Parts: sequence; C-alpha cells; structure tokens
Amino acid sequence: MRKFFIYLIFNEIKKFKQMKTYLDCLPCFMSQALRAGRMATNDEKKIKFLLDEVGCMIKDIPMENTPPETGDLIYQKVREVTGVEDPYKKIKESNINEALSLYPKLKQLINNSPNKLLTAIRIAIAGNVIDLGVGKEFNILEDVDKILVQEFAIFDFEEFKYQLEKAKSILYLGDNSGESVFDKILIEELNKPVTYVVRDVPVINDVTVEDAVNSGLDEVAEIISSGSSAPGTILNLCNDAFLERFNNADMIISKGQGNYEGLSNVDRSVFFLLKAKCAVIASNLGVKENDIVLLLNNYRITPHGKSSEIP
Repeated sequence: MRKFFIYLIFNEIKKFKQMKTYLDCLPCFMSQALRAGRMATNDEKKIKFLLDEVGCMIKDIPMENTPPETGDLIYQKVREVTGVEDPYKKIKESNINEALSLYPKLKQLINNSPNKLLTAIRIAIAGNVIDLGVGKEFNILEDVDKILVQEFAIFDFEEFKYQLEKAKSILYLGDNSGESVFDKILIEELNKPVTYVVRDVPVINDVTVEDAVNSGLDEVAEIISSGSSAPGTILNLCNDAFLERFNNADMIISKGQGNYEGLSNVDRSVFFLLKAKCAVIASNLGVKENDIVLLLNNYRITPHGKSSEIP
C-alpha cells in the first residue's frame, strides 16, 4: 500500500486521448482528395467524380475512425478513379533530391554541435515539415534554422537517452519522402541496429521502399513495409511480420502526425517526433500549432527522471 501511495505522489502519467475523426478533419479530407486528383489527372470530369465519391464516403465514415483509416479509403478511391498509383511520384523525387542536397550541410551542423543526438533529433523533426497532406507551403532550410533553436513543447529527451542506451534494436516508423533523408541523419547518431518501416504502397508523399532506398536509408537500416497502405500506422491494417517487430522492439521511434494519429494510445512505449502542423493534432497533444514535440506516450515521471512500472 505504501508503494502505491508513493507511486501516486511521485508519478505523473501523460495520457493523450485516442485520435479520432473530428469535424475539422472533414474539409481536410476533401482538400486532400482534390489535391491528389489534380496531381493524377487534368480531366475535370474525373476529378469531379472523385470528389463526389469521396463526399459520399465521408458521409458514412464513423467519427471514431482515426484520420489515417479514412485517408486509406480516400487514396484507394483516388487510385481507382484516376488509374494513377502514385500521383505524388515526381514531387517525392524532387523532395528527396532537395533533402539530399542539404545532407552535407546538416551533417556539418551535427559535427559542430555539443549535443549531436539532440541536434539530430531536431533535424529529423525539421524534416517533418515535408507534408503534402496538410496542404501548407514549406521551406526546408527555413524550417531547419527555426527548429534548431525552437523550444520543445513536450521534451522527453532524458527518457529517450535512457531507453536508447538500453536498447539493442530500434524500430523507426518513417513518415514522408524527403523527410526520410533527415531520418537517416538521426539513425546515424543512434549507433544501434535500426529497422526502418515504410508504407506498403504509395499514399500522399509518404515514404515507400523505393523512396527509402533513394534516400539512402538502406545504407544505415533494414527497410521493411508495414503491409499497410494507410497514411499512418494502424496496427489492425499491418501485416504479421511488422506486428512481430513492433511488439518485440526494444525501442520504437515514430515520425510524423499520421503515425501519431494511429498510435497515440497504443499499449506500449513509443517515442513520437513531430511538428504539430494542424489545430486538431495540436489540441490533442495540448500544444500550439507549429510546436515541436519529443513525446514518450504514457510517460511516467519518477523522482529519478526515468520511467517505471506501476508497483
């Protein structure tokens, strides 16, 4: 009993609500369908038909669904109506090439840093700005410069270091193409065996096996697919091989909003690295839009600054 009361006094648990579809998500889904449709075709009739189909789908989608689950259905419809498997292919290639051109400069920033791991985390989060799903303009160089000095809204760095030191293997959940180059920089600083997880098929500008190889991830990590076409990690849509890795990994690093939406309330430790690029995500996290986050879900703060199990 005494241990239980000590636990209540000294342990604070960060709990975040399971992501669901909010009313503000609905116009975003339509905007995504329109952008993807225009990427895939110039045929206005096809695009109009696509929007009609997506509108009918949204009407019947349960609000309890996470946004990536709905996104999966929308982009399946985009592929079906337009006949184009990867509408963002050229943009992804451009993003990767731009990020690769910055790679030497970013590595130099890390080499000159007194805290290489933290700088690499900041750079990885800066890469999260490359998100065509939210429909915002971005400038990679400007965002890197800002995030290198920006304060974290949530900063579980001490626990990150603690778990990294203990970990024998790391599962790293990728997000966007181009951003994957920034992920490579962080992986190089982890100095542990890493498995890098990608989407099974092209969806928005999310990273696939081909994109990860083009980014050079095969040089620093094993690359696997989650088996899912959703723009986020939804465990019940993933294959058994991925789930085995997920359940047995010593440490999991999750990049981006889509993966957070799918895993925000998962029953195991996950480190989320992201920039809150929309009001819905910011509200769920209890931060402001454009804040940066290094979050360990269900993090228990102890008197020693390390996680602990409930006595």
